[in-house]
Amino acid sequence: MKSPLPVRNGVNATRLRLPRAGEGPWLTVMDYVLFRFGHVDPGGIVQRFEDGEVVALDGSALTPHTPLGLHEFLWYYRDLPTEPHLPVEEHIIFEDEHLVAVDKPHFLPTTPGGRYVQESALVRLRNRLGIPDLIPMHRLDRATAGVVLFSKNPESRGAYQVLFEKRQITKRYQAVSVVEPERIDWLQGSFPLVYKNRMSKEKGYLLSRMSEGPANARTRISIREVGPSQDERYETAILWDLDPLTGKTHQLRAHLAALGCGILHDPFYPVLLDEAPDDFTRPLQLLASSISFADPFTGETRRFDSQLRLSAAPLETGR
Repeated sequence: MKSPLPVRNGVNATRLRLPRAGEGPWLTVMDYVLFRFGHVDPGGIVQRFEDGEVVALDGSALTPHTPLGLHEFLWYYRDLPTEPHLPVEEHIIFEDEHLVAVDKPHFLPTTPGGRYVQESALVRLRNRLGIPDLIPMHRLDRATAGVVLFSKNPESRGAYQVLFEKRQITKRYQAVSVVEPERIDWLQGSFPLVYKNRMSKEKGYLLSRMSEGPANARTRISIREVGPSQDERYETAILWDLDPLTGKTHQLRAHLAALGCGILHDPFYPVLLDEAPDDFTRPLQLLASSISFADPFTGETRRFDSQLRLSAAPLETGR
């Protein structure tokens, strides 16, 4: 369903589904909106209706007296909160008429959410490139850095979305673990391997759960480099190549943790830590290092590689 309001300052208008007439005590659309959100800013809600800033699907303004039952949805612009500036920058790796490939840094959300709206890769790029139709083809966690693909062209977007839906996209990640020197020989003799287990994610619970049963999560894990860490706080670091063969939430983080090699600075696995302010000196050592696929229009293999580096990786490569 296309919004009747254009993107403003890089942000989409918010859509709200309305109840049918008689499904509650509300007589007007504004009565219902005040019931839902009046505890936040009742005066602002009334003012929006009086100023014609709340609209229906056809773009017509809803007034303070518009009765319930005439429209199924409404759209309006949210007031954006004051956001802390994130001292990290996204970098464009590639751009053509269809796609933008971007290196997303640690700590920057891919899309708006929570306290970050303007400070998200999507909104920054929409404003920077002047492309209100830009959308991400996939997402990375705020804590994870690396390559993210964005679609510029609505006419070609569906062809690229099909690649993701059919899992015809190849993604590779890198991660850093810090381990005791006495474990190195054992680890080097144990990899590469494909780690598999059964994972599930419950809404409202932060962690993915591991359980008995047929495996539904698989990751190919190999060692790229072992050596002294670039970060002087740590002694011996392992740089992993990770190929997710499935796409479960937190799969890579949980799989390395299950092997006793949790990703450095991971606040979730193997132990869930209390929420804390961002520490920009301790980014999660997980990087979406490359993404590749056969282009649906040309058939050519396309690959985009991150130019970022994991700060605690072994000195020998820095990757």
